[in-house]
Amino acid sequence: MASADARERIIVAAERLIAEHGVEVPLRDIATAAGQRNNSAVQYHFGGRDGLIDAVAEHRIADLEQHRLELLTEAEATGEAHDVRALVAALVVPMLTVPYEHGATHYARFLEQVRTHPALAADANLDRAGRAAVRLIIMRLDRALEDVPPAVRRRRLRVLPTVLFALLADRERAVCADDLSQDDAHTASELVDLVVGMLTAPVST
Repeated sequence: MASADARERIIVAAERLIAEHGVEVPLRDIATAAGQRNNSAVQYHFGGRDGLIDAVAEHRIADLEQHRLELLTEAEATGEAHDVRALVAALVVPMLTVPYEHGATHYARFLEQVRTHPALAADANLDRAGRAAVRLIIMRLDRALEDVPPAVRRRRLRVLPTVLFALLADRERAVCADDLSQDDAHTASELVDLVVGMLTAPVST
């Protein structure tokens, strides 16, 4: 139990410090922030920096996926299973609520910092276990955006995480600066609108 607690404390500390200082933050600083006297604690629990980043990315996935599956079920019940806005909402809305209900304060800014890491890279991410909801959302978006030329559609879906993480991080910074309430539903709806607009924008000739 003590080892599991130490592991979780390191994950939480890493999420915050990577969000604030980038992926190259010294591992000993993360260990110290997690209350670990041994500077090798990160290597012991995660095998190194890549393993730690992967663990932080995985830390909140199960709860996010559960909420996404619930939203997808609701969309199917209302006949919106292939509606672009409903699909984007199922992807985005859990990221605005679930991590923060579990005590996160730097989640979105962490994602922004590590977006190119294999743990978050779009293609590899979709193939991982425990990503059923995200895979289904992307597959349905691909079909729902059939009016967008295939090559353009692929590029837009590929850059979706980059755009989404940046928008989420900007929102999180605003919340931390007391410029925005964490439960501001209007802002959440606006964020979904922005992502839908990016995906469905007319294609220039």
